Amino acid sequence: MRLKVWPGVMAGVLVGVATSARSDDPLTFAAQHSPICFVHVSPRGDDDTADGSEDRPYATLAAAARKALPGTAIRLAPGDHPGGATLANLAGTPDAPIWIGSDPEEARAIIRGGGSGLHLIRPRFVVIHDLEITGADGNGLNVDDGGDYDSAQAAHHVAFERLFIHDIGRDGNQDGLKLSGLRDFQVVDCVIDRCGGAHSGSGIDMVGCHAGLIARCTLRDISGTGVQCKGGTSDIDIRWCRFNNAGLRALNIGGSTGLDYFRPPLDPRAVNWEARNVRAQRNVIEGSQSAIAFVGASECVASGNTIIRPEKWVLRILQETRTGPGFEFGLCGDNRFEHNLVWFERRAVRSGAEVNVGPGTRAESTAFSGNLWFAGDDPTRSAPSLPSREQGAVIGLDPLLSHPDAGDFRPRAGSPALSASTRPVGVGPIGRESEAADATIGAFAAVDE
Repeated sequence: MRLKVWPGVMAGVLVGVATSARSDDPLTFAAQHSPICFVHVSPRGDDDTADGSEDRPYATLAAAARKALPGTAIRLAPGDHPGGATLANLAGTPDAPIWIGSDPEEARAIIRGGGSGLHLIRPRFVVIHDLEITGADGNGLNVDDGGDYDSAQAAHHVAFERLFIHDIGRDGNQDGLKLSGLRDFQVVDCVIDRCGGAHSGSGIDMVGCHAGLIARCTLRDISGTGVQCKGGTSDIDIRWCRFNNAGLRALNIGGSTGLDYFRPPLDPRAVNWEARNVRAQRNVIEGSQSAIAFVGASECVASGNTIIRPEKWVLRILQETRTGPGFEFGLCGDNRFEHNLVWFERRAVRSGAEVNVGPGTRAESTAFSGNLWFAGDDPTRSAPSLPSREQGAVIGLDPLLSHPDAGDFRPRAGSPALSASTRPVGVGPIGRESEAADATIGAFAAVDE
């Protein structure tokens, strides 16, 4: 292995160190650290003769990972690399993570095929960056706790940066990025396209994950859900992302999980939830059968999002996991839907169905405030039917979006979205992510004219 100073996968993109998932900037735990050595992997490598140098690279990621100590960057050369590698117990340290990825200044290496494109079990302080993952029969990138469901230390501090994950699975429940039992993680600047089939599969699927940030990601043409947070998932921020035709529920906050898969395990002495404290802010959600769903969720927030032409519902409030022998599940409620810009077509979203309420919920406890509702095909019928009274709504006023048919949903000068909100959302709008929050409705500030 050759020692040298590395410019860092974050050079020119991210600086500083994130102190929590609530930071206003999408920073990773590794943002101020750089590798101290490299281990190279190449399609022309040979595991039997390799030493990890550029001249004598390994052929497989699994062989290279066995040489990866804290501070090592496993560098994949451009070209196709076989999918299916499983890396267990890869562990960096807080000051010396382990990196796996391509040279950010070269073409991305492609991990192609395999049962899963890449599977990490019990990783700690690892950065996965600048890779293309495609053609896996199962999940594209799978990261989990190795079945240590009750251990908060099994899998933690993993960052995913600038990944392109696409064309994953065949006709079932396959995910682009599958996270199970992961804590303290960041997913930043990733693009995930075409995952799963037959109305199943997610772009990003979290089961029992905690203290995470998903920021500036794009999810397109997903079969089931764009981003799903279930199985006891908590304290997740989803912000500045774009969802385009992301399945049945673009943002599924909660869900339905087998009782044996919750992380931590279900507590028979307490109230259990599919999701708690998930915050979806300043995202753009175009299409999908339902833009957002609260499902067995509590104390979650959908705030400052721009929602464009959902196919059937704007929001769903559902209860899919129910109390049974030995376990109590709370009823979906105490969530907030506020300062969202909702442009829908009345011919698609029928009157009274803007919010779909399922049985066994506390939908009346959902707080609605400061949303802009506009039926583009019939503004006179823009008023929604909601399970609770809304405060400060803007109804039937054209939000004056720049070029909605071309995918530009920024409000123009004079838009009611720029002046009507009575309270700022938690983070700054798209394009001004690092600025303080403002009082605009939806994901954007005014377009510059």
